[in-house]
Amino acid sequence: MNPENNMKFMQIAMQYLPQAKEILGENDVEVDLEKLQPLLELFMNAMNDAYELGREEAGGE
Repeated sequence: MNPENNMKFMQIAMQYLPQAKEILGENDVEVDLEKLQPLLELFMNAMNDAYELGREEAGGE
């Protein structure tokens, strides 16, 4: 995993965090950043996989 991309992916996730907290709050799900850490890691893995897929499809292997 590229640390620079990981930072970019985390910044993207943080942009959407308020919206996610609102949606989860509407469904009575408490949001705790410590508890969200495993989900953020999962998101980062998904973003890395999507990035690699896009790179391969663009021919930048």
